[in-house]
Amino acid sequence: MIEKMDKSNRKVLGFRLIGDVSKSDYDVMVPVVQSVIDKEGSASLLIDLEEFKWEKVEAWGADLNFGRTYHERIDKIAIVGDKHWEELLTVFSKAYAHEAKYFHTSERNSAWEWLQEQNTDK
Repeated sequence: MIEKMDKSNRKVLGFRLIGDVSKSDYDVMVPVVQSVIDKEGSASLLIDLEEFKWEKVEAWGADLNFGRTYHERIDKIAIVGDKHWEELLTVFSKAYAHEAKYFHTSERNSAWEWLQEQNTDK
């Protein structure tokens, strides 16, 4: 399941991935991201993996399509988690955004703050 986080605002969207993510979960996330990009021109994302288990094989295409479609419009991605393999996802997240950074779950507030910072390169 992908759930939009209440702390989301304007250009910064947070999504909590819970359990196993399926292809239909992208039908929830993509319209929210598209709406922000249509209105603001770009977006930054917090991806909270604390309760994430895995992405079903059927979702891999939707995941890759999301990256291909939105790469140029995603300013930053903050990956929040507590496992080493989640930290490694930050490397792959750079294919989805201009900047990507990992934050331990204890640093969730710092992740939100980092996403809110103005990107001076744009």
